[in-house]
Amino acid sequence: MRNFSLLDLSPIPEGKTAADALSATVDLARAAERVGYHRYWLAEHHNMPGIASAATALVIGHVAAATSRIRVGAGGIMLPNHAPLVIAEQFGTLATLYPGRIDLGLGRAPGSDMATARALRRHMAPEDSFPQDVQELIGYFDDAAEDTPVRAIPGSGTHVPVWILGSSLYGAQLAAWLGLPYAFASHFAPAALEQALSIYRSTFQPSERLAKPHVMMAAGVCAAPTDDEATFLRSSQILAFARLRTGRPGKLPHPTSDPGSGFSAPVMAQVQQALSCSATGSPLSVRAQLRALVNTFKPDEMIVTGMIHDHSARVRSFEIAAEVLSELAEDRMVA
Repeated sequence: MRNFSLLDLSPIPEGKTAADALSATVDLARAAERVGYHRYWLAEHHNMPGIASAATALVIGHVAAATSRIRVGAGGIMLPNHAPLVIAEQFGTLATLYPGRIDLGLGRAPGSDMATARALRRHMAPEDSFPQDVQELIGYFDDAAEDTPVRAIPGSGTHVPVWILGSSLYGAQLAAWLGLPYAFASHFAPAALEQALSIYRSTFQPSERLAKPHVMMAAGVCAAPTDDEATFLRSSQILAFARLRTGRPGKLPHPTSDPGSGFSAPVMAQVQQALSCSATGSPLSVRAQLRALVNTFKPDEMIVTGMIHDHSARVRSFEIAAEVLSELAEDRMVA
Protein backbone atom coordinates (compact mmCIF):
# COMPACT_ATOMS: atom_id res chain seq x y z
CA MET A 1 0.00 0.00 0.00
CA ARG A 2 1.56 3.23 -1.16
CA ASN A 3 -1.19 5.79 -0.55
CA PHE A 4 -4.33 6.22 1.53
CA SER A 5 -7.35 8.29 0.65
CA LEU A 6 -10.73 9.43 1.98
CA LEU A 7 -14.27 9.00 0.64
CA ASP A 8 -16.81 11.54 1.87
CA LEU A 9 -20.54 11.26 1.19
CA SER A 10 -21.22 14.70 2.71
CA PRO A 11 -23.63 13.24 5.29
CA ILE A 12 -26.40 15.47 6.60
CA PRO A 13 -26.82 14.75 10.33
CA GLU A 14 -30.14 14.99 12.12
CA GLY A 15 -30.60 18.57 13.26
CA LYS A 16 -28.38 19.92 10.48
CA THR A 17 -28.90 21.11 6.89
CA ALA A 18 -27.32 20.40 3.52
CA ALA A 19 -25.46 23.70 3.88
CA ASP A 20 -24.01 22.46 7.18
CA ALA A 21 -22.97 19.20 5.52
CA LEU A 22 -21.20 20.93 2.63
CA SER A 23 -19.41 23.25 5.04
CA ALA A 24 -18.30 20.23 7.04
CA THR A 25 -17.04 18.58 3.83
CA VAL A 26 -14.75 21.53 3.13
CA ASP A 27 -13.46 21.51 6.70
CA LEU A 28 -12.83 17.76 6.55
CA ALA A 29 -11.07 18.07 3.20
CA ARG A 30 -8.70 20.66 4.61
CA ALA A 31 -7.99 18.40 7.58
CA ALA A 32 -7.42 15.45 5.22
CA GLU A 33 -4.93 17.44 3.20
CA ARG A 34 -3.14 18.50 6.38
CA VAL A 35 -2.68 14.95 7.71
CA GLY A 36 -1.55 13.32 4.48
CA TYR A 37 -4.50 11.79 2.63
CA HIS A 38 -3.69 11.36 -1.08
CA ARG A 39 -7.19 11.73 -2.54
CA TYR A 40 -10.49 13.16 -1.38
CA TRP A 41 -13.39 11.57 -3.25
CA LEU A 42 -17.09 12.39 -3.27
CA ALA A 43 -19.92 10.21 -4.52
CA GLU A 44 -23.07 10.70 -6.57
CA HIS A 45 -26.29 9.79 -4.78
CA HIS A 46 -29.76 11.15 -5.54
CA ASN A 47 -32.99 11.54 -3.58
CA MET A 48 -31.16 10.69 -0.35
CA PRO A 49 -32.22 12.92 2.58
CA GLY A 50 -28.92 12.25 4.39
CA ILE A 51 -26.42 12.89 1.58
CA ALA A 52 -25.53 16.32 0.16
CA SER A 53 -23.21 15.36 -2.72
CA ALA A 54 -25.79 14.82 -5.49
CA ALA A 55 -24.25 17.51 -7.73
CA THR A 56 -20.91 15.78 -7.39
CA ALA A 57 -18.87 17.80 -9.90
CA LEU A 58 -19.94 21.04 -8.19
CA VAL A 59 -18.91 19.75 -4.76
CA ILE A 60 -15.58 18.54 -6.15
CA GLY A 61 -14.91 22.03 -7.49
CA HIS A 62 -15.87 23.52 -4.15
CA VAL A 63 -13.45 21.22 -2.31
CA ALA A 64 -10.64 21.71 -4.83
CA ALA A 65 -10.95 25.49 -4.46
CA ALA A 66 -10.70 25.20 -0.68
CA THR A 67 -7.56 23.00 -0.78
CA SER A 68 -4.24 23.25 -2.57
CA ARG A 69 -2.50 19.87 -2.96
CA ILE A 70 -4.77 16.91 -2.30
CA ARG A 71 -6.27 15.15 -5.33
CA VAL A 72 -10.05 15.58 -5.49
CA GLY A 73 -12.40 13.40 -7.45
CA ALA A 74 -15.49 11.29 -7.85
CA GLY A 75 -15.92 7.94 -6.19
CA GLY A 76 -17.95 8.01 -8.20
CA ILE A 77 -20.03 9.40 -10.99
CA MET A 78 -22.83 7.01 -12.00
CA LEU A 79 -22.24 7.15 -15.73
CA PRO A 80 -25.59 5.64 -16.85
CA ASN A 81 -27.22 8.80 -15.48
CA HIS A 82 -25.32 11.07 -17.87
CA ALA A 83 -24.18 11.59 -21.42
CA PRO A 84 -20.42 10.91 -21.58
CA LEU A 85 -19.81 14.28 -23.27
CA VAL A 86 -21.42 16.16 -20.38
CA ILE A 87 -19.20 14.39 -17.82
CA ALA A 88 -16.15 14.99 -20.03
CA GLU A 89 -16.93 18.70 -20.13
CA GLN A 90 -17.52 18.88 -16.37
CA PHE A 91 -14.36 17.04 -15.41
CA GLY A 92 -12.37 18.61 -18.21
CA THR A 93 -13.32 21.98 -16.75
CA LEU A 94 -12.31 20.83 -13.27
CA ALA A 95 -8.97 19.54 -14.61
CA THR A 96 -8.39 22.84 -16.39
CA LEU A 97 -9.09 24.81 -13.22
CA TYR A 98 -7.14 22.43 -10.94
CA PRO A 99 -4.53 20.75 -13.15
CA GLY A 100 -3.04 17.50 -11.90
CA ARG A 101 -5.53 17.17 -9.05
CA ILE A 102 -8.76 15.73 -10.49
CA ASP A 103 -9.80 12.04 -10.59
CA LEU A 104 -12.89 10.50 -12.17
CA GLY A 105 -14.23 7.22 -10.80
CA LEU A 106 -17.10 5.72 -12.78
CA GLY A 107 -19.87 3.48 -11.51
CA ARG A 108 -22.53 1.49 -13.33
CA ALA A 109 -25.23 1.57 -10.62
CA PRO A 110 -27.90 4.29 -10.67
CA GLY A 111 -26.99 5.70 -7.24
CA SER A 112 -30.68 6.01 -6.51
CA ASP A 113 -34.01 4.20 -6.61
CA MET A 114 -35.51 3.38 -10.00
CA ALA A 115 -38.09 6.19 -9.89
CA THR A 116 -35.26 8.68 -9.34
CA ALA A 117 -33.19 7.01 -12.05
CA ARG A 118 -36.05 7.53 -14.49
CA ALA A 119 -36.29 11.17 -13.46
CA LEU A 120 -32.56 11.59 -14.09
CA ARG A 121 -32.38 9.77 -17.41
CA ARG A 122 -35.83 10.60 -18.79
CA HIS A 123 -35.51 7.86 -21.43
CA MET A 124 -33.97 4.70 -20.02
CA ALA A 125 -32.39 2.41 -22.59
CA PRO A 126 -32.85 -1.34 -22.07
CA GLU A 127 -29.33 -2.25 -23.20
CA ASP A 128 -26.19 -1.93 -21.08
CA SER A 129 -23.95 0.60 -22.82
CA PHE A 130 -21.60 1.17 -19.86
CA PRO A 131 -18.42 -0.23 -21.50
CA GLN A 132 -19.01 1.82 -24.65
CA ASP A 133 -19.83 4.94 -22.63
CA VAL A 134 -16.60 4.58 -20.63
CA GLN A 135 -14.56 4.32 -23.81
CA GLU A 136 -16.36 7.28 -25.34
CA LEU A 137 -15.70 9.35 -22.23
CA ILE A 138 -12.00 8.46 -22.16
CA GLY A 139 -11.78 9.44 -25.82
CA TYR A 140 -12.99 12.95 -24.98
CA PHE A 141 -10.06 13.34 -22.55
CA ASP A 142 -7.49 12.23 -25.14
CA ASP A 143 -5.75 14.57 -27.56
CA ALA A 144 -8.06 15.34 -30.47
CA ALA A 145 -7.53 17.03 -33.81
CA GLU A 146 -9.32 20.31 -34.38
CA ASP A 147 -11.42 18.74 -37.12
CA THR A 148 -12.75 16.02 -34.78
CA PRO A 149 -16.56 16.25 -35.14
CA VAL A 150 -17.30 16.27 -31.39
CA ARG A 151 -14.84 17.45 -28.76
CA ALA A 152 -15.10 18.18 -25.05
CA ILE A 153 -14.06 21.79 -24.55
CA PRO A 154 -12.64 22.02 -21.91
CA GLY A 155 -11.70 18.37 -21.67
CA SER A 156 -9.82 17.43 -24.80
CA GLY A 157 -6.17 16.79 -23.97
CA THR A 158 -6.65 16.91 -20.19
CA HIS A 159 -6.12 13.13 -19.78
CA VAL A 160 -8.18 13.03 -16.59
CA PRO A 161 -7.39 9.75 -14.76
CA VAL A 162 -10.39 7.43 -15.07
CA TRP A 163 -11.13 4.65 -12.56
CA ILE A 164 -13.67 1.86 -12.70
CA LEU A 165 -15.62 1.38 -9.48
CA GLY A 166 -17.45 -1.78 -8.55
CA SER A 167 -18.93 -4.04 -5.92
CA SER A 168 -19.16 -7.16 -8.11
CA LEU A 169 -17.08 -9.05 -10.67
CA TYR A 170 -18.38 -6.98 -13.60
CA GLY A 171 -16.33 -3.89 -12.78
CA ALA A 172 -13.22 -5.96 -12.13
CA GLN A 173 -13.47 -7.58 -15.55
CA LEU A 174 -14.10 -4.27 -17.31
CA ALA A 175 -11.26 -2.44 -15.53
CA ALA A 176 -8.86 -5.26 -16.40
CA TRP A 177 -9.98 -5.32 -20.04
CA LEU A 178 -9.63 -1.54 -20.45
CA GLY A 179 -6.37 -1.36 -18.47
CA LEU A 180 -7.74 1.08 -15.89
CA PRO A 181 -7.29 1.39 -12.11
CA TYR A 182 -9.98 -0.35 -10.09
CA ALA A 183 -11.65 0.63 -6.82
CA PHE A 184 -13.81 -1.91 -4.97
CA ALA A 185 -16.71 -0.74 -2.78
CA SER A 186 -15.89 -3.11 0.08
CA HIS A 187 -17.04 -0.53 2.63
CA PHE A 188 -20.65 -1.56 1.99
CA ALA A 189 -20.47 -4.69 -0.24
CA PRO A 190 -17.47 -6.81 0.72
CA ALA A 191 -18.76 -10.24 -0.33
CA ALA A 192 -17.01 -10.42 -3.72
CA LEU A 193 -13.88 -8.48 -2.76
CA GLU A 194 -11.37 -11.33 -2.84
CA GLN A 195 -12.66 -12.82 -6.08
CA ALA A 196 -12.95 -9.44 -7.81
CA LEU A 197 -9.37 -8.47 -6.97
CA SER A 198 -8.12 -11.85 -8.16
CA ILE A 199 -9.92 -11.51 -11.50
CA TYR A 200 -8.73 -7.94 -11.99
CA ARG A 201 -5.10 -8.74 -11.23
CA SER A 202 -4.95 -11.96 -13.23
CA THR A 203 -6.67 -10.67 -16.39
CA PHE A 204 -5.32 -7.10 -16.46
CA GLN A 205 -4.28 -5.85 -19.89
CA PRO A 206 -1.73 -2.98 -19.87
CA SER A 207 -2.89 0.19 -21.60
CA GLU A 208 -1.60 3.65 -22.45
CA ARG A 209 -3.12 4.81 -19.20
CA LEU A 210 -1.83 2.11 -16.85
CA ALA A 211 1.07 -0.33 -17.18
CA LYS A 212 0.13 -2.69 -14.33
CA PRO A 213 -2.88 -3.34 -12.09
CA HIS A 214 -3.71 -0.75 -9.46
CA VAL A 215 -6.25 -1.72 -6.80
CA MET A 216 -7.88 0.54 -4.27
CA MET A 217 -10.06 -1.10 -1.63
CA ALA A 218 -12.51 0.78 0.57
CA ALA A 219 -12.97 0.30 4.29
CA GLY A 220 -15.14 1.92 6.90
CA VAL A 221 -13.37 3.50 9.82
CA CYS A 222 -14.55 4.88 13.14
CA ALA A 223 -11.69 5.77 15.45
CA ALA A 224 -11.80 7.43 18.85
CA PRO A 225 -9.65 7.55 21.98
CA THR A 226 -11.36 4.41 23.35
CA ASP A 227 -13.06 1.34 21.93
CA ASP A 228 -16.30 2.15 23.75
CA GLU A 229 -16.48 5.70 22.38
CA ALA A 230 -15.78 4.52 18.82
CA THR A 231 -18.46 1.82 19.06
CA PHE A 232 -20.97 4.40 20.29
CA LEU A 233 -20.10 6.86 17.51
CA ARG A 234 -20.37 4.16 14.83
CA SER A 235 -23.94 3.40 15.87
CA SER A 236 -25.12 6.35 13.76
CA GLN A 237 -23.92 4.68 10.57
CA ILE A 238 -25.26 1.28 11.58
CA LEU A 239 -28.68 2.75 12.32
CA ALA A 240 -28.67 4.78 9.08
CA PHE A 241 -27.79 1.70 7.04
CA ALA A 242 -30.49 -0.38 8.73
CA ARG A 243 -33.06 2.28 7.95
CA LEU A 244 -31.88 2.40 4.33
CA ARG A 245 -32.11 -1.38 4.01
CA THR A 246 -35.69 -1.29 5.28
CA GLY A 247 -36.80 1.50 2.96
CA ARG A 248 -36.60 4.36 5.44
CA PRO A 249 -33.63 6.53 4.40
CA GLY A 250 -33.14 9.73 6.34
CA LYS A 251 -30.58 12.06 7.82
CA LEU A 252 -27.66 10.61 9.76
CA PRO A 253 -29.08 9.68 13.18
CA HIS A 254 -27.73 10.65 16.57
CA PRO A 255 -25.62 7.87 18.08
CA THR A 256 -27.37 5.36 20.31
CA SER A 257 -26.40 2.57 22.64
CA ASP A 258 -28.73 0.15 20.83
CA PRO A 259 -28.76 0.74 17.04
CA GLY A 260 -30.51 -2.58 16.44
CA SER A 261 -33.60 -1.64 18.41
CA GLY A 262 -36.68 -1.89 16.21
CA PHE A 263 -35.06 -4.08 13.56
CA SER A 264 -35.22 -7.83 13.08
CA ALA A 265 -32.20 -10.01 13.68
CA PRO A 266 -31.91 -10.91 9.95
CA VAL A 267 -31.82 -7.21 8.99
CA MET A 268 -29.10 -6.45 11.52
CA ALA A 269 -27.12 -9.48 10.38
CA GLN A 270 -27.25 -8.13 6.82
CA VAL A 271 -26.12 -4.71 8.03
CA GLN A 272 -23.23 -6.13 10.02
CA GLN A 273 -22.10 -8.21 7.04
CA ALA A 274 -22.36 -5.26 4.65
CA LEU A 275 -20.27 -3.04 6.94
CA SER A 276 -17.82 -5.75 7.99
CA CYS A 277 -14.87 -4.45 5.97
CA SER A 278 -14.09 -1.84 8.58
CA ALA A 279 -12.03 -0.81 11.57
CA THR A 280 -13.62 0.50 14.76
CA GLY A 281 -12.07 1.38 18.09
CA SER A 282 -9.11 3.03 19.74
CA PRO A 283 -5.95 3.80 17.74
CA LEU A 284 -4.50 0.46 18.82
CA SER A 285 -7.61 -1.46 17.76
CA VAL A 286 -7.94 0.38 14.46
CA ARG A 287 -4.28 -0.27 13.70
CA ALA A 288 -4.72 -4.02 14.18
CA GLN A 289 -7.88 -4.17 12.08
CA LEU A 290 -6.55 -2.08 9.20
CA ARG A 291 -3.27 -3.98 9.22
CA ALA A 292 -5.20 -7.24 8.88
CA LEU A 293 -7.10 -5.88 5.86
CA VAL A 294 -3.92 -4.63 4.18
CA ASN A 295 -2.09 -7.90 4.81
CA THR A 296 -5.00 -9.97 3.52
CA PHE A 297 -5.89 -8.08 0.35
CA LYS A 298 -2.64 -6.21 -0.38
CA PRO A 299 -4.22 -3.13 -1.98
CA ASP A 300 -2.06 -0.61 -3.78
CA GLU A 301 -4.14 2.03 -2.04
CA MET A 302 -6.81 2.11 0.64
CA ILE A 303 -9.68 4.57 0.78
CA VAL A 304 -11.50 4.96 4.08
CA THR A 305 -14.91 6.35 4.81
CA GLY A 306 -17.21 6.72 7.79
CA MET A 307 -20.20 8.73 8.92
CA ILE A 308 -20.23 10.15 12.45
CA HIS A 309 -22.94 12.51 13.65
CA ASP A 310 -20.61 14.92 15.46
CA HIS A 311 -18.36 16.69 12.96
CA SER A 312 -15.44 17.24 15.33
CA ALA A 313 -15.48 13.55 16.27
CA ARG A 314 -15.52 12.65 12.57
CA VAL A 315 -12.49 14.82 11.87
CA ARG A 316 -10.71 13.26 14.84
CA SER A 317 -11.56 9.77 13.56
CA PHE A 318 -9.96 10.44 10.18
CA GLU A 319 -6.94 12.05 11.84
CA ILE A 320 -6.39 8.89 13.88
CA ALA A 321 -6.89 6.77 10.77
CA ALA A 322 -4.31 8.86 8.89
CA GLU A 323 -1.71 8.20 11.57
CA VAL A 324 -2.36 4.46 11.38
CA LEU A 325 -2.46 4.32 7.58
CA SER A 326 0.72 6.37 7.30
CA GLU A 327 2.50 3.79 9.46
CA LEU A 328 1.10 0.92 7.40
CA ALA A 329 2.14 2.57 4.13
CA GLU A 330 5.66 3.06 5.45
CA ASP A 331 5.78 -0.57 6.60
CA ARG A 332 4.71 -1.80 3.15
CA MET A 333 7.27 0.40 1.42
CA VAL A 334 10.06 -0.93 3.64
CA ALA A 335 8.88 -4.51 3.11
